[in-house]
Amino acid sequence: MQPVKISVVIIAFNEERNIGRCIDSVAGVADEVVIVDSGSLDKTAAIATDKRARVIQQDFLGYAGQKNFATSQATYDHILSLDADEALSDELKRSILAVKNNWQQDGYWMSRLTNYCGTWIRHGGWYPDKKVRLYDRRLAKWGGAMLHEGIVIDESRCGQLSGDLLHYSFYTISDHLKVIDKYTEIQSQELYANGVRAGLGHLIIRPAFKFFRDYILKAGFLDGFAGYCVAKLSAKATFVKYAKLRMLSRQSKS
Repeated sequence: MQPVKISVVIIAFNEERNIGRCIDSVAGVADEVVIVDSGSLDKTAAIATDKRARVIQQDFLGYAGQKNFATSQATYDHILSLDADEALSDELKRSILAVKNNWQQDGYWMSRLTNYCGTWIRHGGWYPDKKVRLYDRRLAKWGGAMLHEGIVIDESRCGQLSGDLLHYSFYTISDHLKVIDKYTEIQSQELYANGVRAGLGHLIIRPAFKFFRDYILKAGFLDGFAGYCVAKLSAKATFVKYAKLRMLSRQSKS
């Protein structure tokens, strides 16, 4: 069987501190690297160009739309889709190389391991965080809501790769807080548009249960101080999401 050729496609926006690591990690795996940049104001495009990636500018279409567009720009049908803040571990790279030489499935799952402020998070529901990121584009597409995109594919025809997809999520607590504010704004608006309304239970019980589940039941405490921060801020995000939703309801009535 002839080895397949793999196009690595990456969507990016203001990712100058991550994009170089991402591109470097696919050396030897990628037959081409395509970066779809949505108007970065930093050096993202310049760094990618210096590393011989093909850079395409495209206004942001939502996560699923942007990834479908990026996939459509690839030369080859076998796609490895990455975010700019991700990178292949050495073991995952070896797994992909093996698949490249003996492609058997419609797509492949990989486990994502997140680095939070310098600590690898292995508990609290954050790991293994399995994702299908290697796939035949003729058999799959991206779908989902604004913030929760995913591959639409026959999961029964997907294999599991060994090794981790390394996710460099937040470098500081401030980074996390900024994302919470951004994402809860979108989530609350989506919930409101879908007819969901927030009662006191959403504001009191759900955040408390979120912390208890992630920190105690899912052993987030085993990740030390970083695990506590993850659980605490995830609970905060739950509260903020429903507080914003409740405010939207009150504003609409007034």
